[in-house]
Amino acid sequence: QVQLVESGGGLVQPGGSLRLSCAASGSIFSIASMDWYRQAPGKQRELVAAMTSGGRKNYADYVKGRFTISRDNAKNTVYLQMNSLKPEDTAVYYCHADYTSNKVRIQHWGQGTQVTVSS
Repeated sequence: QVQLVESGGGLVQPGGSLRLSCAASGSIFSIASMDWYRQAPGKQRELVAAMTSGGRKNYADYVKGRFTISRDNAKNTVYLQMNSLKPEDTAVYYCHADYTSNKVRIQHWGQGTQVTVSS
């Protein structure tokens, strides 16, 4: 059974930094696209950053130049380094795994970690 466990959220002042981690159990990490989503109160969940198993990265426009996604396949862990944080980055951040098995798309979600940017 696949489990995704996020950590690293918290309270930070505007302009500060945080690094989120997502540890994946199971055997899917090497074949999955690993992504970070976020959901602010009253808003829909939105994609923040994605990284394929081949290393291709994709970012939402509003985090380009500030956030960096990376993954350590040996540790089955994906990271999100967040710099120059803004109050509008406040949200619950979710780790997401996306892969195909026997032609069926399979997705897994973590439980989420709260990021609050406030002075």
